[in-house]
Amino acid sequence: MEVGIKGDMSFIVTKEMLASQDGDDTLEVFSTPNMVLKIERTAALSVLPFLEKGYTMVGVKVDIEHIAATLEGMKVYVHTELIDISKNGKFLTFKAEVSNDRGIIGRGTHVRAIVNKKYFMEKLWATIHNDTHSISCGI
Repeated sequence: MEVGIKGDMSFIVTKEMLASQDGDDTLEVFSTPNMVLKIERTAALSVLPFLEKGYTMVGVKVDIEHIAATLEGMKVYVHTELIDISKNGKFLTFKAEVSNDRGIIGRGTHVRAIVNKKYFMEKLWATIHNDTHSISCGI
């Protein structure tokens, strides 16, 4: 894996992606949480083929500006580029730009951490089971 890997995704904004569907009495425009989701997914898919078997990634940081609104039915384009790999190779930083046919609607950076799937889940479950203050979720 090396700096410069690019990812691209495009989609049509659906009703489920609108801010008004998040439970708030708000506008019927493409929501920021959905923008972040699409940025994360585009970045992840761009480097997934380069990961060793048994490894995946988790998002650890998002710094995004949502600078223009997009209506339901409009086409949105997400472009990501891997701009940095940490010295230990564990953290990947992506630049992101989101646009519609009228121009840029969002931009920023996103950091993903490469993790061993099995170890990550074992560590998580061990943490949960050792936490006497947590509420049982019935699993």
